[in-house]
Amino acid sequence: MDITQQAYNSERQLHWDRVADQLESWQGWGGYYQQRISKIYQFNIPQNQRVLEIGCGSGDLLAALKPSYGLGLDISPKMIARARKMHPGLEFQPMDAANLNDQEGFDAVVISDTINDMWDVQSTFAQIRRVIKPDGRLVLNFYSRLWELPLKIASALHIAKPTLMQNWLTVEDTTNLLNLEPFEVIRCSEEVLFPLPVPLIAPLCNRFLVRLWPFYLFAMTHFMIARPIPSQTRETVKPSVSVVIPARNEAGNIHSIFERLPAMGSRTELVFVEGHSMDDTYQEIQAQIKSHPQVPAQIFRQTGKGKGDAVRLGFDRASGDILMILDAD
Repeated sequence: MDITQQAYNSERQLHWDRVADQLESWQGWGGYYQQRISKIYQFNIPQNQRVLEIGCGSGDLLAALKPSYGLGLDISPKMIARARKMHPGLEFQPMDAANLNDQEGFDAVVISDTINDMWDVQSTFAQIRRVIKPDGRLVLNFYSRLWELPLKIASALHIAKPTLMQNWLTVEDTTNLLNLEPFEVIRCSEEVLFPLPVPLIAPLCNRFLVRLWPFYLFAMTHFMIARPIPSQTRETVKPSVSVVIPARNEAGNIHSIFERLPAMGSRTELVFVEGHSMDDTYQEIQAQIKSHPQVPAQIFRQTGKGKGDAVRLGFDRASGDILMILDAD
């Protein structure tokens, strides 16, 4: 960490320590806003999962998610002390999100209203990529720049928490940073059109109008959900394929089956089920199997009647991961 970054983080730490000292007597619109945000996170993250929250503050959001194991990280030691006092069943650590160590296996990672305050957002995403499960989800929200002036005014009036200089990332900026690590954005939404607890008006704005154009353009916060993209260097295991071929009186078509059927998966097996042919279909299949030793193939004589019976016999004897049916004609 260079001197400039140290100074940046130290300034943030002192700032949020001061905010933590004021939370006991805090009065503002943040209570309603946080309740609305919590409901959205609860909708997207099931209970009883392993959850990591970066920039956890006093830990209220993490606790609302009811994780089986919850870990909250924050740059402010005073915020962490407050979180430990309020939520003793969860774990909290005062550390920088860019320095995650010895943590792995999280089902969900949460970053709420924090990336605009970070020194290096991409580095944080890289650290998250290392500790999130392959099928895990990164869920984050951050203020829209359209609300920069209203938030400054609200902060000056002491109805919103004060903040320092922000990054003011856009959805496009954040998507590009996620793609570099790599994460795939699977959902974006605009949330909270009216952050004040006014009956009827707040539910109307925040549940319905915010979904419609042009109202969503004025929403307070962007919500994004991303998932890890599997490593491109990881070897993909291809499944094997068994092609079941019921054949009755098809002696003239057997040769073309061996010639035209493409290779599929890691191994393509032909399973012929001959069904009481009046011609030499059975002998022709035997001859073609002998002429094409490079093609895995089996032949069985049907004891029952009908195509369904032949297919069931073929499926029973097939060895592939994927089963297919091909008519011999």
